[in-house]
Amino acid sequence: MLETVGVPYTHCGVLASALAMDKFKAKAVMAAAGVAVPGGGLFNRHVAAADHVMPPPYVIKPNAEGSSVGVFIVEQGANRPPQAIVEPGWSFGEEVLIEPYVAGKELAVGVMDGKAITVTDIQPRSQFYDYEAKYAEGGSVHVTPAEIPKQVFDRAMKMAERAHAALGCRGVTRSDLRYDDVNDILVLLEVNTQPGMTPTSLVPEQAAQKGLDFDRLVLWITEDAYARGAGGIASRSEASGKDAR
Repeated sequence: MLETVGVPYTHCGVLASALAMDKFKAKAVMAAAGVAVPGGGLFNRHVAAADHVMPPPYVIKPNAEGSSVGVFIVEQGANRPPQAIVEPGWSFGEEVLIEPYVAGKELAVGVMDGKAITVTDIQPRSQFYDYEAKYAEGGSVHVTPAEIPKQVFDRAMKMAERAHAALGCRGVTRSDLRYDDVNDILVLLEVNTQPGMTPTSLVPEQAAQKGLDFDRLVLWITEDAYARGAGGIASRSEASGKDAR
């Protein structure tokens, strides 16, 4: 709607946001760009609930949801998959994304204007970085910059920048990664095209750690959006004028 009426808006455009929200398609695009992503695939939820489609441990998640809603970790030795995915109240689509579980650290990298800000090591107080860990005060501890080997730190930064570019993102995004520090495995799970801007959110924390306070971060996001939107509005106005002439 905003594109149609020519109103500037913040964060990523329509295509990048739609693509990133489809986790399976986004993984294919990122993998083609050389970004390491987990394996797995899309499965009908009834098939996924009937029997293990891959050896545990693995993760079941909706293909097009955010905030870790509807996510299950199937642990090694589990007798059967979670039956919640076939309950009548399930409202997250008929297909679920199933990926191998990558043990280790939960990392996040903010990207601003195409450049990675820094890496945060997220240490949730619950089993994993679920909804409560993300939004509840004290739900997780954020270590910024992450205390990981420099080569892994740099690799995470480059992967986030590459994923941001591959999906056609702009403004500010946040990439979520997993790092298995025992086996030295680093994979990018997904890109958030409209990262949180709450007091517990990661991008404002990362920007502040680099000397950019919240007010200036918001100002930059706003001016960046206006500059892009104003250019588009001017182009459309010029085109309309030419047509009229």
